[in-house]
Formats: sequence, C-alpha cells, structure tokens
Amino acid sequence: MGRGDKRTRKGKIFAGSFGKTRPQGKKKTAATNKEATTKSEE
Repeated sequence: MGRGDKRTRKGKIFAGSFGKTRPQGKKKTAATNKEATTKSEE
C-alpha cells in the first residue's frame, strides 16, 4: 500500500491516473441551478 498501489488515492496520483478513488470532473454548483430556476419561473 502506497505510491506503487494503483488502487489507492496516493498510488493514482503517483501513476497519474483517475478513477473512482480519484474522480475527475466538473462539480455542479447549487448557486447556478438556483438562478436558472428563478429565471424560468418568471
């Protein structure tokens, strides 16, 4: 367990890979969703 283990977060960082342990993607913010709903209701 450590940098050589691709199943751990530290290992994925070392290997430069992504997966379930180290997700890579856009996070949706609640503020933008809230603004969109108030504009469409008017």
